[in-house]
Amino acid sequence: MVPATIFAHLGSTIGGLMFVWAIFQQYFPYELRRHVEKYSQRMVGYVYPYIQITFNEFTGERLMRSEAYSAIEDYLSSKSSTQAKRLKGDFKNNQSLVLSMDDHEEVDDEFKGVKVWWASGKYIAKQQTISYAPVNDERRYYKLTFHKWQRDQIIGPYLSHVLKEGKAIRVRNRQRKLYTNNGSHWSHVVFEHPATFETLAMEAETKQDIVDDLMAFSKAEEFYARIGRAWKRGYLLYGPPGTGKSTMIAAMANLLKYDLYDLELTAVKDNTELRRLLIETSSKSIIVIEDIDCSLDLTGQRKQRKEKGEEEGEGRDPKEKMGKEDREAKPSQVTLSGLLNFIDGLWSACRGERLIVFTTNYVEKLDAALIRKGRMDKHIELSYCNSESFKVLARNYLKLESHRLFPEIGALLGEVKMTPADVAEHLMPKKLSGDVEICLQSLFQALQKEKESGGLKAEEEAKEEKSPSAAEEEHDQDTESPSSNKKMK
Repeated sequence: MVPATIFAHLGSTIGGLMFVWAIFQQYFPYELRRHVEKYSQRMVGYVYPYIQITFNEFTGERLMRSEAYSAIEDYLSSKSSTQAKRLKGDFKNNQSLVLSMDDHEEVDDEFKGVKVWWASGKYIAKQQTISYAPVNDERRYYKLTFHKWQRDQIIGPYLSHVLKEGKAIRVRNRQRKLYTNNGSHWSHVVFEHPATFETLAMEAETKQDIVDDLMAFSKAEEFYARIGRAWKRGYLLYGPPGTGKSTMIAAMANLLKYDLYDLELTAVKDNTELRRLLIETSSKSIIVIEDIDCSLDLTGQRKQRKEKGEEEGEGRDPKEKMGKEDREAKPSQVTLSGLLNFIDGLWSACRGERLIVFTTNYVEKLDAALIRKGRMDKHIELSYCNSESFKVLARNYLKLESHRLFPEIGALLGEVKMTPADVAEHLMPKKLSGDVEICLQSLFQALQKEKESGGLKAEEEAKEEKSPSAAEEEHDQDTESPSSNKKMK
């Protein structure tokens, strides 16, 4: 047979099969067609050496986007840009271009010497709906194909590797956010604070200790699971105003690439609302309560104040007393017990890899139960500026490593209490020229002035302490004078 005759017979055979299949699909009962497809696929499975796993974009009754699909999409993004011929581009976070493979494209991957193939696809769900606007009901999916001999290695270790790496890529590429609560709901803005530990005005040894502690926590998931504790850690930052507590929190978030949740306790109605806010926070986040001593009545003297208020209110009109209690309870009914449950209760384990940070200017006012180890695990004191922290500020603001005034300024900082915020204000250039000498002279003069005013204040306090004793001596001399006059007479 000549080739033309062979192709003619082949074409007629294929055409006949297609005609029979169309008749079968259109006129045969659904149950019969289902059984034929079922057993035909089973027969093909005996000779087909590959296994396929499909990951749909939307799963569940509520059709929520699958986390597995998102993780696979992030994992394949780098491979798609180097292997796929047709790509889709998108700007994420309005900053970086992200490429992914287009529909019906295929890329390969290798894991411990085993080769697999990933293919993207889509299908359109058939829905009988009447709408004036066109409904686009496309469902995308990824299909993984591998040899059946590698079933155990792919289904277990490989898929776990893909999901873990995909989530890590998403965390690295995400746009971090700063959340704040409005009642029982969170709202957010983009977090773009530039603070780092390199720019923090602290001693190098203390700074390194905090960095090591944070990095050890971020990689301790297996450790916390082994010891049976929730994967969280508490930090208490305390010190005078202007010592860099908020900047420290921003540096922590930038180091770990975490989101920030700034919790305003006075806007929370009660403990139930506080618990709801906690549930809505994500992992890889820092929950911050600033000025905890001013947020609510959570200090160690709460009982004494309550008893004092009861004594003062005994003689008042009961209606007036009830009205006052209602007004005081109306803003927020969050209790110390509710806050403690928020920190380390059962609900605190609903998310992993979280830091809880409290800040205060007066640590001695806080209740001991609130800041004990296990709740606030690490206490960090941020104090006044010293010689070492001044050099960090001079390097940040003036790009100076040394200057003739450094020794004198360092000596004055050892005698005078000045916060890093005040020191930074003097080092801030006030002119476009940014004259270094002017900034350092301004700081030096301010320190000298503070030292002189501190000396005068000390002299005044010494005089005040001395004046009562001098008055007592004069009074004693006056009382002794009549008897001495009698003796003289």
